[in-house]
Amino acid sequence: MFGFLVRRLLSALPVLFVVSLVSFVIIAIVPGDVTAEIAGSDSTEAQRAEIRERLGLDQPMLTQAVHWYGRLLQGDLGESYLLNKTVAEAVLERLPVTLSLAGIALVLAVVMGVLLGILAAIKHDSWLDQGAMSVALFGLSIPDFWFGLILISVFAVGLGWLPTGGYVPASESVIGWMRSMTLPALALAITQMGVVARMTRSSMLDVLGQDYIRTARAKGMRRRTVIFKHALRNALVPIVTVVGVMTGVLLGGAVVIESVFSLPGVGRLIIGAIQRRDYPIIQGGLLITAATFVFVNILVDLVYGWLDPRVRDGR
Repeated sequence: MFGFLVRRLLSALPVLFVVSLVSFVIIAIVPGDVTAEIAGSDSTEAQRAEIRERLGLDQPMLTQAVHWYGRLLQGDLGESYLLNKTVAEAVLERLPVTLSLAGIALVLAVVMGVLLGILAAIKHDSWLDQGAMSVALFGLSIPDFWFGLILISVFAVGLGWLPTGGYVPASESVIGWMRSMTLPALALAITQMGVVARMTRSSMLDVLGQDYIRTARAKGMRRRTVIFKHALRNALVPIVTVVGVMTGVLLGGAVVIESVFSLPGVGRLIIGAIQRRDYPIIQGGLLITAATFVFVNILVDLVYGWLDPRVRDGR
């Protein structure tokens, strides 16, 4: 297992390098000037030139890249041009919001999706099967931001049960934190719930048709034991793979949901940095988000290897 983990960590390094390189090149070629944001709209050209020189923006792109990668190798992501704090501080203080939103949405999507998929598989070709797949299709068809607006209209504006937006840290109030995260997490989870439900149904139907499942039933084993102990574990292998991909989708989708619900997460930080040309925040935010996605996928690979030893052994 240790060798398997080392191989996965080494394979992640080129991914992070490509992400950092692409983000650096895109920012360098996109037109715009952060000096106008720093010095103000009524600043002179001489003042803006002085700021460019101080920030190193007047140097060639290759020189800027060498300096940025040199600091990155020392663990320094740089300092925000506009927030008066380091990139690591700006991103890390908002990362818990995004991770908690994506994490809760992932749990909701997996739990609801797996339960719907199991129900559809064991009640194959019944009205329960059709109903479960209709719910999954609804989740796949509806945009998450639109579903979020519906949730706000019904549960916040109409019924008044939950807040329309904003964020309450768990350190201040656990109940308040749960109330502030419920609607955003539901909105973010709905699409991925449909994916998991359809994948679980297909995988369970395939496993339930295997000879060892028929043998277990012929021996008189209880139905619940056959489904949850023997069938579900083998059916989880492709589902775990989907969960790894889902993590990236949820982290990306959190950008929109954070805007809809006014959550102070990394997504809103990066959008604000793009609008104001705060390049270090954009580069650092993208790199940390990509590193989080890679780390989660390594964990998924470890679970995948635990479920299927042939993957771990490279067979």
